[in-house]
Amino acid sequence: MAGTTATERSGTSKGGGTLYRGDLGMWSWVAHRITGVLTFFFLFAHVLDTALVRVSPDAYDKVIETYKNPIVNLFEVGLVGAVLYHALNGIRVMLVDFWAKGPKYQRPMLWTVLVVWVAVMLPGTYFMMVRTVSDMFGGH
Repeated sequence: MAGTTATERSGTSKGGGTLYRGDLGMWSWVAHRITGVLTFFFLFAHVLDTALVRVSPDAYDKVIETYKNPIVNLFEVGLVGAVLYHALNGIRVMLVDFWAKGPKYQRPMLWTVLVVWVAVMLPGTYFMMVRTVSDMFGGH
């Protein structure tokens, strides 16, 4: 098999017209890495803005006040989605790595992760956005 590429060894990919020719499992790997980096940067910013309270409580209050706008609320929904996906997919990755039957069931487990993610994100998004939408468009 020397001199053959991975695509030649494994046959044609299912990716279609995308730049990457991998399947859903590889996209889940990419999404896992991206959501991990996003979560890291959020935690870094959170530690910094929380530490600001010791330096200047007034500056801290101003920073916290900037977080109370609709755009930041959308970012919060995205953050919850990223953390939830990263956590659920992390469980799947551990099962694939440490459960003897994990590799065999990795695709059904990925679909389970996606279904659970959607099932949690739909009501979660509603409850996170209801106050922002009512503030923007009137309401009780």
